[in-house]
Amino acid sequence: MIFLNLKRRQLLICIAIPLAVGGVSAWLSRESMNTFAAFDKPPLSPPGWLFPVVWTLLFVLMGLATYLVLMSAQPQQTINRALRLYGIQLGVNFFWSIFFFNLSLYLFSFLWLILLWLLILATTVRFYQISQTAGYLMLPYLLWVAFAGYLNLGIYLLN
Repeated sequence: MIFLNLKRRQLLICIAIPLAVGGVSAWLSRESMNTFAAFDKPPLSPPGWLFPVVWTLLFVLMGLATYLVLMSAQPQQTINRALRLYGIQLGVNFFWSIFFFNLSLYLFSFLWLILLWLLILATTVRFYQISQTAGYLMLPYLLWVAFAGYLNLGIYLLN
């Protein structure tokens, strides 16, 4: 029973960390949806309400993937390398909305998203090597950030 509670706690922590990072970033850029609504946007731009829904889902999937990596039977050094890479990409993710919405650095933000996408790709590959399911859980995030790059570049060019 104690082991089950420990696993449940680790799962909750793994999910809570990306949700907290995303939540603090969103709080720091809390006027972002007003800003987004004012932009000239490229085709296929989703409505503003969709972003928090998608990001919440992505953060939960990231947390589940992290938990699978953490609980795997792989050598601790392999797990630690993957988790360090995950932490770096999560930190890079944190700053994008601040650069884009708070500082209006649209081109820089696009370049930052390229860096983020590459870090997510590397994390996804590492996670997949440890747990295929963990790697698959990262794919929606990778795809969404690619789409965010399209939106970011479109907004830069149109505004």
